[in-house]
Amino acid sequence: MRKDVWDKKVEAYGKLVAKAGLERKGKTVPYTSANGYMFSMVNKDGEMGIRMSKESGKKFMDKHKATIFKSHGATMRDYVRIPDKLLKNQRLIVSALKEGHKHVMSLESK
Repeated sequence: MRKDVWDKKVEAYGKLVAKAGLERKGKTVPYTSANGYMFSMVNKDGEMGIRMSKESGKKFMDKHKATIFKSHGATMRDYVRIPDKLLKNQRLIVSALKEGHKHVMSLESK
């Protein structure tokens, strides 16, 4: 992926994270975390993934034709890959980010 395209995707991710009232972390691999768990990130291919509960993730994948998220060739447990076509729906993505945050906050702290 060209650097300028990746930079635009990371910038859009940062705006969505801020809109959700969350803090973007990471210089080379942008992510969010809480309670000792990452719950969203942008991989090297510019794809956005959000960690959700199994139930919420399945509903999201079924409704939006999303798939499982992979990063560096590894399947990320409980992460959903957000299709690029959905990134324009800020309300949906902000809601999904908040759902991811809520999910990791329900887990035992690391």
